[in-house]
Amino acid sequence: MRILHVAAELYPSVKTGGLGDVVAALPAALAARGEDVRLLLPGFPGFLAGIEGLETVCAVPAPAWAGEPVLQRGRVPGSGLVAYVLHAPALYDRPGHVYVSPDGRDWPDNHRRFALLGMAAAQVAAGLDPSWRPETVHAHDWHAALAPVYMATTDGAGVPSVLTIHNLAFQGLFPAHAFADLGLPIALFGMDGLEFWGRVSFMKGGLLFADRITTVSPTYAAEIVTPEHGMGLDGVLRARGSAVSGILNGVDYAVWDPAVDALLPAPYGPADLAGKARCKAALQVEMGLAADPDAFLLGAVTRLTGQKGFDLVLDAAPSLGGLGCQLAMLGSGEPALESGFARLARADGRRVAVRIGYDEALAHRIIAGADAMLVPSRFEPCGLTQLYAMRYGTPPIVRRTGGLADTVADARDAVGTGFLFDAIDPDAFLGAATRAALLRRDPARWEAVVRAGMSADFSWSRAAERYADLYRDIARPA
Repeated sequence: MRILHVAAELYPSVKTGGLGDVVAALPAALAARGEDVRLLLPGFPGFLAGIEGLETVCAVPAPAWAGEPVLQRGRVPGSGLVAYVLHAPALYDRPGHVYVSPDGRDWPDNHRRFALLGMAAAQVAAGLDPSWRPETVHAHDWHAALAPVYMATTDGAGVPSVLTIHNLAFQGLFPAHAFADLGLPIALFGMDGLEFWGRVSFMKGGLLFADRITTVSPTYAAEIVTPEHGMGLDGVLRARGSAVSGILNGVDYAVWDPAVDALLPAPYGPADLAGKARCKAALQVEMGLAADPDAFLLGAVTRLTGQKGFDLVLDAAPSLGGLGCQLAMLGSGEPALESGFARLARADGRRVAVRIGYDEALAHRIIAGADAMLVPSRFEPCGLTQLYAMRYGTPPIVRRTGGLADTVADARDAVGTGFLFDAIDPDAFLGAATRAALLRRDPARWEAVVRAGMSADFSWSRAAERYADLYRDIARPA
Protein backbone atom coordinates (compact mmCIF):
# COMPACT_ATOMS: atom_id res chain seq x y z
CA MET A 1 0.00 0.00 0.00
CA ARG A 2 0.97 3.62 -0.51
CA ILE A 3 1.08 5.21 2.95
CA LEU A 4 1.93 8.82 3.85
CA HIS A 5 3.11 9.47 7.42
CA VAL A 6 2.75 13.10 8.55
CA ALA A 7 4.72 14.25 11.58
CA ALA A 8 6.71 17.12 13.08
CA GLU A 9 9.66 15.04 14.32
CA LEU A 10 12.00 12.41 12.91
CA TYR A 11 15.11 11.07 14.66
CA PRO A 12 17.87 12.15 14.41
CA SER A 13 17.15 15.40 12.51
CA VAL A 14 14.41 16.76 14.80
CA LYS A 15 13.62 15.07 18.09
CA THR A 16 12.18 16.29 21.39
CA GLY A 17 10.95 12.92 22.69
CA GLY A 18 9.69 9.50 21.73
CA LEU A 19 7.66 10.81 18.77
CA GLY A 20 10.84 11.30 16.74
CA ASP A 21 11.97 7.74 17.48
CA VAL A 22 8.62 6.28 16.44
CA VAL A 23 8.43 8.21 13.18
CA ALA A 24 11.95 7.06 12.33
CA ALA A 25 11.20 3.41 13.07
CA LEU A 26 7.57 2.61 12.15
CA PRO A 27 7.64 3.77 8.50
CA ALA A 28 10.94 1.94 8.02
CA ALA A 29 9.45 -1.25 9.49
CA LEU A 30 6.45 -0.92 7.16
CA ALA A 31 8.77 -0.45 4.19
CA ALA A 32 10.64 -3.59 5.23
CA ARG A 33 7.33 -5.43 4.86
CA GLY A 34 7.06 -4.18 1.28
CA GLU A 35 4.75 -1.20 1.80
CA ASP A 36 5.31 1.98 -0.26
CA VAL A 37 5.85 4.49 2.55
CA ARG A 38 6.62 8.20 2.39
CA LEU A 39 6.89 10.97 4.99
CA LEU A 40 5.66 14.56 5.06
CA LEU A 41 7.64 16.85 7.36
CA PRO A 42 7.61 20.61 8.08
CA GLY A 43 10.54 22.55 6.71
CA PHE A 44 12.45 22.95 9.96
CA PRO A 45 16.17 23.65 9.47
CA GLY A 46 16.99 20.21 10.85
CA PHE A 47 15.01 18.55 8.06
CA LEU A 48 16.32 20.83 5.33
CA ALA A 49 19.84 19.84 6.41
CA GLY A 50 19.12 16.19 7.24
CA ILE A 51 17.05 14.98 4.27
CA GLU A 52 19.30 14.12 1.35
CA GLY A 53 18.89 15.23 -2.26
CA LEU A 54 16.01 17.64 -1.76
CA GLU A 55 14.44 18.86 -4.99
CA THR A 56 11.33 20.93 -5.58
CA VAL A 57 8.22 19.05 -6.67
CA CYS A 58 5.70 21.87 -6.93
CA ALA A 59 4.21 24.92 -5.25
CA VAL A 60 1.73 24.33 -2.43
CA PRO A 61 -1.47 26.40 -2.61
CA ALA A 62 -1.79 28.11 0.76
CA PRO A 63 -3.14 31.21 2.52
CA ALA A 64 -1.17 34.44 2.19
CA TRP A 65 0.18 34.11 5.74
CA ALA A 66 2.20 31.05 4.65
CA GLY A 67 4.32 32.96 2.15
CA GLU A 68 4.92 30.86 -0.95
CA PRO A 69 5.49 27.29 0.32
CA VAL A 70 6.83 24.59 -1.94
CA LEU A 71 6.87 20.82 -1.65
CA GLN A 72 10.35 19.32 -1.79
CA ARG A 73 11.26 15.64 -2.04
CA GLY A 74 14.35 13.78 -0.89
CA ARG A 75 15.43 10.68 1.01
CA VAL A 76 15.97 9.89 4.68
CA PRO A 77 19.59 8.88 5.34
CA GLY A 78 19.91 5.30 6.47
CA SER A 79 16.39 4.08 5.68
CA GLY A 80 16.29 5.56 2.19
CA LEU A 81 12.60 6.40 2.61
CA VAL A 82 11.21 9.14 0.41
CA ALA A 83 10.39 12.24 2.44
CA TYR A 84 8.49 15.34 1.41
CA VAL A 85 9.61 18.51 3.16
CA LEU A 86 7.19 21.44 3.27
CA HIS A 87 9.53 24.36 2.61
CA ALA A 88 7.95 27.52 4.04
CA PRO A 89 10.68 29.76 5.46
CA ALA A 90 8.20 32.32 6.77
CA LEU A 91 6.89 29.69 9.18
CA TYR A 92 9.64 27.17 9.83
CA ASP A 93 13.06 28.80 9.38
CA ARG A 94 13.56 30.00 12.95
CA PRO A 95 16.20 29.72 15.67
CA GLY A 96 15.82 27.66 18.81
CA HIS A 97 13.32 24.95 19.61
CA VAL A 98 10.94 23.84 16.85
CA TYR A 99 7.85 24.58 18.97
CA VAL A 100 8.98 27.46 21.18
CA SER A 101 10.92 30.67 20.68
CA PRO A 102 14.36 31.29 22.25
CA ASP A 103 12.65 32.95 25.24
CA GLY A 104 10.83 29.69 26.02
CA ARG A 105 7.36 30.73 24.87
CA ASP A 106 5.28 28.95 22.25
CA TRP A 107 5.62 30.54 18.84
CA PRO A 108 2.48 32.73 18.60
CA ASP A 109 1.70 31.43 15.10
CA ASN A 110 2.01 27.72 15.89
CA HIS A 111 -1.59 27.30 14.76
CA ARG A 112 -0.57 28.49 11.28
CA ARG A 113 2.65 26.48 11.21
CA PHE A 114 0.90 23.18 11.85
CA ALA A 115 -2.32 23.99 10.03
CA LEU A 116 -0.16 24.33 6.91
CA LEU A 117 1.22 20.84 7.55
CA GLY A 118 -2.33 19.48 7.62
CA MET A 119 -3.29 21.42 4.49
CA ALA A 120 -0.30 20.04 2.62
CA ALA A 121 -1.10 16.49 3.72
CA ALA A 122 -4.64 16.83 2.34
CA GLN A 123 -3.25 18.15 -0.94
CA VAL A 124 -0.78 15.27 -1.25
CA ALA A 125 -3.72 12.94 -0.58
CA ALA A 126 -5.56 14.66 -3.42
CA GLY A 127 -2.65 14.18 -5.84
CA LEU A 128 -0.42 17.24 -5.39
CA ASP A 129 2.56 15.13 -6.48
CA PRO A 130 1.37 13.77 -9.83
CA SER A 131 3.82 10.87 -9.58
CA TRP A 132 2.54 9.44 -6.28
CA ARG A 133 -0.72 9.52 -4.35
CA PRO A 134 -1.21 7.79 -0.98
CA GLU A 135 -3.92 5.25 -0.26
CA THR A 136 -3.78 6.07 3.47
CA VAL A 137 -2.61 9.13 5.39
CA HIS A 138 -1.25 8.45 8.89
CA ALA A 139 -1.04 11.60 11.05
CA HIS A 140 0.98 11.71 14.26
CA ASP A 141 -0.09 13.77 17.29
CA TRP A 142 -1.65 17.22 17.35
CA HIS A 143 0.90 18.75 14.97
CA ALA A 144 -0.60 16.69 12.13
CA ALA A 145 -4.11 16.26 13.53
CA LEU A 146 -5.73 18.73 11.12
CA ALA A 147 -4.75 16.51 8.17
CA PRO A 148 -7.89 14.33 8.56
CA VAL A 149 -9.99 17.51 8.94
CA TYR A 150 -8.71 19.08 5.74
CA MET A 151 -8.96 15.76 3.93
CA ALA A 152 -12.62 15.48 4.90
CA THR A 153 -13.38 18.96 3.54
CA THR A 154 -11.31 18.85 0.32
CA ASP A 155 -10.52 16.54 -2.58
CA GLY A 156 -8.49 14.42 -0.19
CA ALA A 157 -11.73 12.99 1.20
CA GLY A 158 -11.35 9.91 -0.98
CA VAL A 159 -8.35 8.72 1.05
CA PRO A 160 -8.80 7.22 4.56
CA SER A 161 -6.84 8.58 7.50
CA VAL A 162 -5.35 7.35 10.77
CA LEU A 163 -4.45 9.57 13.74
CA THR A 164 -2.03 8.26 16.35
CA ILE A 165 -2.13 9.85 19.80
CA HIS A 166 1.37 9.78 21.23
CA ASN A 167 0.39 11.84 24.29
CA LEU A 168 -3.12 13.21 24.80
CA ALA A 169 -1.81 15.80 27.25
CA PHE A 170 -0.56 17.79 24.24
CA GLN A 171 -3.60 18.82 22.22
CA GLY A 172 -2.69 21.85 20.11
CA LEU A 173 -4.94 24.35 21.90
CA PHE A 174 -5.21 27.89 20.51
CA PRO A 175 -7.37 30.99 21.09
CA ALA A 176 -10.74 31.13 19.34
CA HIS A 177 -9.57 33.86 16.95
CA ALA A 178 -7.01 31.41 15.50
CA PHE A 179 -9.83 29.55 13.78
CA ALA A 180 -10.14 32.34 11.20
CA ASP A 181 -6.67 31.46 9.87
CA LEU A 182 -7.47 27.80 9.28
CA GLY A 183 -9.66 28.22 6.20
CA LEU A 184 -12.21 25.72 7.47
CA PRO A 185 -16.01 26.05 7.30
CA ILE A 186 -17.27 28.18 10.19
CA ALA A 187 -19.64 25.36 11.14
CA LEU A 188 -16.61 23.40 12.35
CA PHE A 189 -16.07 25.84 15.21
CA GLY A 190 -18.64 24.35 17.55
CA MET A 191 -19.20 21.54 20.03
CA ASP A 192 -19.31 19.04 17.18
CA GLY A 193 -16.12 20.43 15.66
CA LEU A 194 -12.83 21.95 16.76
CA GLU A 195 -14.21 24.13 19.56
CA PHE A 196 -13.02 23.02 23.02
CA TRP A 197 -14.08 25.15 25.98
CA GLY A 198 -13.96 28.29 23.88
CA ARG A 199 -10.64 27.45 22.23
CA VAL A 200 -9.51 25.67 19.06
CA SER A 201 -8.30 22.10 19.56
CA PHE A 202 -6.33 20.52 16.73
CA MET A 203 -6.41 17.16 18.50
CA LYS A 204 -10.19 17.21 18.86
CA GLY A 205 -10.52 17.87 15.15
CA GLY A 206 -8.37 14.87 14.33
CA LEU A 207 -10.29 12.66 16.74
CA LEU A 208 -13.56 13.58 15.07
CA PHE A 209 -12.48 13.20 11.46
CA ALA A 210 -9.86 10.42 11.33
CA ASP A 211 -11.18 7.09 10.11
CA ARG A 212 -9.24 5.30 12.82
CA ILE A 213 -7.54 6.48 16.02
CA THR A 214 -4.66 4.60 17.55
CA THR A 215 -2.64 5.09 20.70
CA VAL A 216 0.78 3.70 21.45
CA SER A 217 -0.26 0.97 23.88
CA PRO A 218 -3.42 -1.06 24.58
CA THR A 219 -3.68 0.02 28.22
CA TYR A 220 -3.40 3.71 27.32
CA ALA A 221 -6.19 3.21 24.76
CA ALA A 222 -8.40 1.93 27.59
CA GLU A 223 -7.30 4.71 29.96
CA ILE A 224 -8.01 7.70 27.71
CA VAL A 225 -11.72 6.94 27.43
CA THR A 226 -12.00 7.61 31.18
CA PRO A 227 -12.31 11.06 32.80
CA GLU A 228 -9.11 10.44 34.78
CA HIS A 229 -6.91 10.13 31.71
CA GLY A 230 -9.02 11.58 28.88
CA MET A 231 -7.80 15.18 29.30
CA GLY A 232 -11.32 16.44 28.66
CA LEU A 233 -11.64 14.49 25.40
CA ASP A 234 -12.78 11.19 26.90
CA GLY A 235 -16.35 11.80 25.72
CA VAL A 236 -15.18 12.34 22.15
CA LEU A 237 -13.09 9.18 22.33
CA ARG A 238 -15.91 7.11 23.83
CA ALA A 239 -18.17 8.26 21.02
CA ARG A 240 -15.69 6.90 18.46
CA GLY A 241 -16.09 3.44 20.02
CA SER A 242 -14.26 0.67 18.18
CA ALA A 243 -12.47 3.19 15.94
CA VAL A 244 -10.04 3.65 18.87
CA SER A 245 -7.39 1.00 19.49
CA GLY A 246 -3.94 0.63 21.00
CA ILE A 247 -0.89 -0.71 19.14
CA LEU A 248 2.23 -1.04 21.26
CA ASN A 249 5.30 0.88 20.15
CA GLY A 250 8.48 -0.98 19.38
CA VAL A 251 12.23 -0.47 19.66
CA ASP A 252 14.67 0.08 16.83
CA TYR A 253 17.28 -2.48 17.84
CA ALA A 254 19.63 -1.18 15.17
CA VAL A 255 20.00 1.91 17.38
CA TRP A 256 19.33 0.45 20.83
CA ASP A 257 21.45 -2.68 21.35
CA PRO A 258 24.33 -2.76 23.84
CA ALA A 259 26.17 -5.37 21.78
CA VAL A 260 26.71 -2.90 18.91
CA ASP A 261 26.13 0.53 20.49
CA ALA A 262 29.17 2.64 19.55
CA LEU A 263 28.20 5.25 22.16
CA LEU A 264 29.09 2.90 25.04
CA PRO A 265 32.55 2.47 26.57
CA ALA A 266 32.19 -1.31 26.30
CA PRO A 267 29.79 -3.67 24.47
CA TYR A 268 27.93 -6.47 26.22
CA GLY A 269 25.04 -8.88 25.82
CA PRO A 270 22.98 -11.33 27.88
CA ALA A 271 25.61 -14.06 27.55
CA ASP A 272 28.43 -11.84 28.84
CA LEU A 273 27.59 -8.93 31.14
CA ALA A 274 31.18 -7.93 31.89
CA GLY A 275 30.89 -4.92 29.62
CA LYS A 276 27.93 -3.61 31.62
CA ALA A 277 30.08 -3.42 34.76
CA ARG A 278 32.62 -1.40 32.77
CA CYS A 279 29.82 0.91 31.58
CA LYS A 280 28.77 1.46 35.19
CA ALA A 281 32.28 2.29 36.32
CA ALA A 282 32.74 4.71 33.41
CA LEU A 283 29.41 6.40 34.13
CA GLN A 284 30.31 6.92 37.77
CA VAL A 285 33.54 8.64 36.69
CA GLU A 286 31.82 10.72 34.00
CA MET A 287 29.08 11.93 36.35
CA GLY A 288 31.40 12.51 39.32
CA LEU A 289 29.80 9.83 41.48
CA ALA A 290 31.70 7.71 43.98
CA ALA A 291 33.47 4.89 42.16
CA ASP A 292 31.65 2.16 44.07
CA PRO A 293 30.74 -1.06 42.22
CA ASP A 294 28.47 -2.08 45.09
CA ALA A 295 26.35 1.11 45.01
CA PHE A 296 22.86 0.61 43.56
CA LEU A 297 23.05 3.08 40.69
CA LEU A 298 19.64 4.37 39.58
CA GLY A 299 19.39 6.02 36.16
CA ALA A 300 16.90 8.57 34.89
CA VAL A 301 16.55 10.03 31.39
CA THR A 302 13.39 12.07 31.42
CA ARG A 303 11.40 15.21 30.97
CA LEU A 304 11.02 16.70 34.45
CA THR A 305 7.28 17.27 34.41
CA GLY A 306 4.39 16.27 36.63
CA GLN A 307 3.48 13.49 34.21
CA LYS A 308 6.80 11.73 34.72
CA GLY A 309 6.39 11.39 38.49
CA PHE A 310 9.86 12.47 39.58
CA ASP A 311 8.43 14.48 42.46
CA LEU A 312 7.93 11.03 44.03
CA VAL A 313 11.64 10.34 43.62
CA LEU A 314 12.52 13.73 45.06
CA ASP A 315 10.37 13.09 48.14
CA ALA A 316 11.85 9.61 48.59
CA ALA A 317 15.47 10.72 48.08
CA PRO A 318 16.53 10.61 51.77
CA SER A 319 15.38 7.01 52.07
CA LEU A 320 17.06 6.04 48.78
CA GLY A 321 20.35 7.12 50.30
CA GLY A 322 19.74 4.69 53.15
CA LEU A 323 19.45 1.88 50.59
CA GLY A 324 22.92 2.65 49.28
CA CYS A 325 21.57 4.19 46.07
CA GLN A 326 23.26 6.57 43.68
CA LEU A 327 21.33 8.60 41.08
CA ALA A 328 22.50 9.61 37.60
CA MET A 329 19.91 11.90 35.99
CA LEU A 330 19.62 13.56 32.59
CA GLY A 331 16.61 15.75 31.95
CA SER A 332 14.97 19.14 31.97
CA GLY A 333 11.55 20.61 32.53
CA GLU A 334 9.72 22.27 35.38
CA PRO A 335 11.95 24.69 37.32
CA ALA A 336 10.87 23.33 40.72
CA LEU A 337 11.94 19.80 39.80
CA GLU A 338 15.16 20.95 38.14
CA SER A 339 16.13 22.97 41.20
CA GLY A 340 15.09 20.20 43.60
CA PHE A 341 17.38 17.63 42.00
CA ALA A 342 20.12 20.23 41.59
CA ARG A 343 19.98 20.81 45.36
CA LEU A 344 20.39 17.10 45.98
CA ALA A 345 23.44 17.04 43.72
CA ARG A 346 24.99 20.04 45.45
CA ALA A 347 24.39 18.47 48.86
CA ASP A 348 26.00 15.15 47.94
CA GLY A 349 27.61 15.06 44.52
CA ARG A 350 29.16 11.66 45.17
CA ARG A 351 25.69 10.18 45.45
CA VAL A 352 23.55 12.31 43.11
CA ALA A 353 24.59 13.66 39.69
CA VAL A 354 22.25 15.72 37.53
CA ARG A 355 22.69 17.04 34.01
CA ILE A 356 20.04 19.53 32.90
CA GLY A 357 19.21 19.33 29.20
CA TYR A 358 19.34 16.48 26.71
CA ASP A 359 22.32 14.61 25.29
CA GLU A 360 21.60 11.55 23.14
CA ALA A 361 24.99 9.94 23.75
CA LEU A 362 24.81 10.46 27.51
CA ALA A 363 21.30 8.99 27.50
CA HIS A 364 22.72 5.77 26.05
CA ARG A 365 25.52 5.70 28.62
CA ILE A 366 23.15 6.24 31.56
CA ILE A 367 20.79 3.50 30.40
CA ALA A 368 23.74 1.12 29.98
CA GLY A 369 25.64 2.10 33.13
CA ALA A 370 22.79 2.20 35.63
CA ASP A 371 21.74 -0.85 37.63
CA ALA A 372 18.05 0.08 37.40
CA MET A 373 16.07 2.73 35.49
CA LEU A 374 13.43 5.01 36.99
CA VAL A 375 10.14 5.55 35.11
CA PRO A 376 7.64 6.46 37.88
CA SER A 377 5.09 8.12 35.58
CA ARG A 378 1.64 9.27 36.64
CA PHE A 379 0.54 8.29 33.14
CA GLU A 380 2.56 6.99 30.21
CA PRO A 381 1.08 6.44 26.74
CA CYS A 382 3.75 3.86 25.93
CA GLY A 383 7.18 4.87 27.13
CA LEU A 384 10.36 3.93 25.35
CA THR A 385 12.83 4.39 28.20
CA GLN A 386 11.71 1.20 29.93
CA LEU A 387 12.03 -0.72 26.66
CA TYR A 388 15.54 0.59 26.08
CA ALA A 389 16.43 -0.16 29.70
CA MET A 390 15.31 -3.77 29.50
CA ARG A 391 17.36 -4.32 26.35
CA TYR A 392 20.39 -2.86 28.13
CA GLY A 393 20.02 -5.14 31.16
CA THR A 394 18.82 -2.30 33.38
CA PRO A 395 15.57 -3.42 35.05
CA PRO A 396 13.08 -0.52 35.14
CA ILE A 397 11.22 0.64 38.25
CA VAL A 398 7.85 1.82 36.90
CA ARG A 399 4.33 2.72 37.92
CA ARG A 400 1.66 0.35 36.63
CA THR A 401 0.03 2.58 34.00
CA GLY A 402 -0.31 2.80 30.21
CA GLY A 403 2.47 1.21 28.21
CA LEU A 404 4.52 0.61 31.34
CA ALA A 405 1.89 -1.88 32.49
CA ASP A 406 1.89 -3.49 29.04
CA THR A 407 5.64 -3.99 28.79
CA VAL A 408 7.14 -4.60 32.25
CA ALA A 409 6.54 -7.82 34.18
CA ASP A 410 7.07 -7.52 37.92
CA ALA A 411 10.00 -9.45 39.35
CA ARG A 412 7.60 -11.05 41.81
CA ASP A 413 6.31 -13.02 38.83
CA ALA A 414 7.90 -16.15 37.38
CA VAL A 415 9.63 -14.26 34.55
CA GLY A 416 9.99 -10.72 35.83
CA THR A 417 11.70 -7.93 33.92
CA GLY A 418 11.33 -5.00 36.35
CA PHE A 419 9.60 -3.62 39.44
CA LEU A 420 6.11 -2.11 39.48
CA PHE A 421 4.14 -0.04 41.97
CA ASP A 422 0.57 1.25 41.84
CA ALA A 423 -0.16 4.23 44.07
CA ILE A 424 0.99 7.73 43.12
CA ASP A 425 2.83 8.00 46.38
CA PRO A 426 6.51 8.32 47.44
CA ASP A 427 6.15 5.33 49.77
CA ALA A 428 4.81 3.14 46.97
CA PHE A 429 7.71 4.15 44.74
CA LEU A 430 10.14 3.56 47.59
CA GLY A 431 8.68 0.10 48.15
CA ALA A 432 9.44 -0.90 44.55
CA ALA A 433 12.93 0.61 44.74
CA THR A 434 13.57 -1.25 47.99
CA ARG A 435 12.50 -4.56 46.45
CA ALA A 436 14.92 -3.90 43.58
CA ALA A 437 17.80 -2.98 45.91
CA LEU A 438 17.27 -6.10 48.01
CA LEU A 439 16.99 -8.42 45.02
CA ARG A 440 20.25 -7.08 43.64
CA ARG A 441 21.99 -8.53 46.69
CA ASP A 442 21.13 -11.97 45.29
CA PRO A 443 23.28 -12.04 42.11
CA ALA A 444 21.69 -15.14 40.60
CA ARG A 445 18.13 -13.86 40.94
CA TRP A 446 19.12 -10.37 39.81
CA GLU A 447 20.83 -11.68 36.69
CA ALA A 448 17.71 -13.71 35.88
CA VAL A 449 15.68 -10.47 35.83
CA VAL A 450 18.38 -8.72 33.80
CA ARG A 451 18.52 -11.48 31.20
CA ALA A 452 14.73 -11.78 30.98
CA GLY A 453 14.52 -8.10 30.09
CA MET A 454 17.34 -8.33 27.57
CA SER A 455 15.62 -11.27 25.87
CA ALA A 456 12.22 -9.60 25.57
CA ASP A 457 11.27 -8.80 21.97
CA PHE A 458 9.69 -5.41 21.35
CA SER A 459 10.85 -5.06 17.74
CA TRP A 460 8.88 -2.87 15.36
CA SER A 461 7.96 -5.74 13.05
CA ARG A 462 4.99 -6.72 15.22
CA ALA A 463 3.63 -3.17 15.38
CA ALA A 464 4.14 -2.74 11.64
CA GLU A 465 2.08 -5.86 10.98
CA ARG A 466 -0.75 -4.49 13.12
CA TYR A 467 -0.69 -1.16 11.31
CA ALA A 468 -0.59 -2.82 7.90
CA ASP A 469 -3.70 -4.80 8.85
CA LEU A 470 -5.40 -1.58 10.00
CA TYR A 471 -4.58 0.24 6.73
CA ARG A 472 -6.04 -2.60 4.70
CA ASP A 473 -9.12 -2.71 6.90
CA ILE A 474 -9.98 0.91 6.08
CA ALA A 475 -8.83 0.87 2.45
CA ARG A 476 -11.37 2.21 0.01
CA PRO A 477 -11.99 0.64 -3.41
CA ALA A 478 -10.19 2.36 -6.27
